[in-house]
Amino acid sequence: MTPHEATQQGLAAHQAGRLAEAESHYAAALKAEPDFHPALHLMGLLRFHQQDFAASYQYFSHAIAAAPPEAMVMLLANRAEVLLQMDRADEALQDFDRALAANPGLVAAWNNRGLALNALGRHDEALISFDRALALAPRSHEAHNNRGDTLHELRRFDDALASFQSALAIRPDDWATLNNRAVALNRMGRIDEALEDYTRALALEPNIPAALHARGNLSWSKKAQLGPAIADLERLIEIAPDYLFARGSLMRLTMTAARWHDYQDQKALLDEGVRAQRPVVEPFIYLALSERPEDQLRCARLYARTRFPTQTPLWKGGPRRPGRIRVGYVCGEFRTHATLYLMAGLFEAHDRRAFEIFAFDNGGGDGSPLRARFEAAVERVLDIRALSDRQAAARIRSEEIDILVDLNGYSGDQRLGIFAYRPAAVQVSYLAYPGTLGTSYMDYILADRVVIPEDEEKYYAEKIAWLPHSYQINDDKRAIAQTPGRTEAGLPAEGFVFCNFNHANKFTSPTFTVWMRILEQSPQSVLWLLAPDAIARENLKREAAQRGVAPGRLVFAETLPFEKHLARLKLADLFLDGLPYGAHTTASDALWAGLPLLTCRGTTFAGRVAASLLEAVGLQEMVTENSADFEALAVRLAHEPDLLCGIRKKLAKNRTRMPLFDTRRTTRDVETAWRTMFERRDLPPESFLVPPC
Repeated sequence: MTPHEATQQGLAAHQAGRLAEAESHYAAALKAEPDFHPALHLMGLLRFHQQDFAASYQYFSHAIAAAPPEAMVMLLANRAEVLLQMDRADEALQDFDRALAANPGLVAAWNNRGLALNALGRHDEALISFDRALALAPRSHEAHNNRGDTLHELRRFDDALASFQSALAIRPDDWATLNNRAVALNRMGRIDEALEDYTRALALEPNIPAALHARGNLSWSKKAQLGPAIADLERLIEIAPDYLFARGSLMRLTMTAARWHDYQDQKALLDEGVRAQRPVVEPFIYLALSERPEDQLRCARLYARTRFPTQTPLWKGGPRRPGRIRVGYVCGEFRTHATLYLMAGLFEAHDRRAFEIFAFDNGGGDGSPLRARFEAAVERVLDIRALSDRQAAARIRSEEIDILVDLNGYSGDQRLGIFAYRPAAVQVSYLAYPGTLGTSYMDYILADRVVIPEDEEKYYAEKIAWLPHSYQINDDKRAIAQTPGRTEAGLPAEGFVFCNFNHANKFTSPTFTVWMRILEQSPQSVLWLLAPDAIARENLKREAAQRGVAPGRLVFAETLPFEKHLARLKLADLFLDGLPYGAHTTASDALWAGLPLLTCRGTTFAGRVAASLLEAVGLQEMVTENSADFEALAVRLAHEPDLLCGIRKKLAKNRTRMPLFDTRRTTRDVETAWRTMFERRDLPPESFLVPPC
């Protein structure tokens, strides 16, 4: 049998699905003639469909070396597809370009070339490639769908939606396109429509990992439907246990539900995954679980490489234009939000003779008085919501920003991808994210020596700028409404009131056990908590009962406007902090309202913020070093009214004279940090201590 005849028999078997038989015929052809390029080509296709990409690549490469010029085009296009699957997009692009130079009418090659460009982050060029495919084949579902994906990456959400709708007009029941349209609808804030598309996609194909992950997170974050959200993520883990960051997402929801029966086992799985450098949990979620800064660094580095890889820098050094230091703040929460509650005073107190302040807004306004204060305080607000990361970075570079400050990190409406393009000489992480971002392009993190002790600097990818007092800026203009009565606030008329107003996803079983022991030793006391989801409320009551505490001693507070929330804090007697992720803004809220706070110093930044705040307000005696001392002091304060009264009076006195709530002093400290960074902008970053002003 000639090589040609063996190859033809193999092709017939291949088309009939008899793959083992096809392989044997191709092998026979190649045994007779090792450079017979038709058999090499078909063997490459066979291995490709078996997902043996390394072998497929070798067969196609051999075929390309052996084939005449007229057979080269399809071989190059097919090898390029293999290279795409092997994450070698730059090489794939070269093969696509060679194939299309020889035959510009290849629709699939134009479409796949666009995928290669997307993988390289060259979305504008990818769009051109998909448009070429559609010019040749206007009803190409794949090209419409991929064009929509690209437009989504470019944050052109309306245009992306139109492309997905064109794709669905061709294939109305394509679950992949429904899933993609749901992503775009979500980004546009059309939550109900997004959930509807996810549900339609999952009805067509019940095992879509991306749709289960997205619908689960969206159901909870936007619709407060905790039960269905947990069900989606449990299903996801069942069908795809290694799906990107899924285990961490599920654990966050089970913690939000106060479902702790397997807490230690699940935490151990996440710790093990992080240490093995597997993508099991996102960094922000991990902060509420991890007690080891070295593990948080590992987690952040992996996440940064996966989600926000380093790009070609836009800032390349050289002289700057003369004038004031230009500082740009990037944030998704310049509205009624904890970040702006803390920072409004800093924006107002900035020294305009020395600094020009820009705000790059990724969230938009809400028409609130707080937003109006912010807009009046900064010199320029630039809306970057519709810009891709590269476009936003280019806009920032065009403004010649000297110091670019990220106020999100891995929390909220994050845009760390902008910083990956390095649009500024100095790039800084501040305030919202209490940990390292794990990147090579963030130069500094603003901290203090309580939250990041000097001997833990090695666990941060950034260099540390240590402020002399607490790192946390506070606004000394926060209004407090009239204090309500206890009954009006839902509290019993008498008895000691412990409280914690953090969200339930920060609660852990060990922390709750300590709180319950404190209640056991403090008769007639209650624990006042921010009302969680109904599932969590019932679980917390059950957990209390299992620890010997009557469920009725847990009192749940509804969400109130900020001024009224501050007012009701005055009704509590003692704020109990928790670990490993303690109170941050909620801690400064309590202290601003005059409510004493008790903390146990944690082992990470996230667990030491309350200690930092207490030291900056002169209440070091409210910082304990272990859970036994924390428990003992809490009980003592509940039993010794004079002791607690003294703490409360000291707080009232210190509130207006100590650094914590001195907005102008902290602003000057921050500005000193900016000046130091600016002066070193052409040098490698180094950690430094800001001297007190």
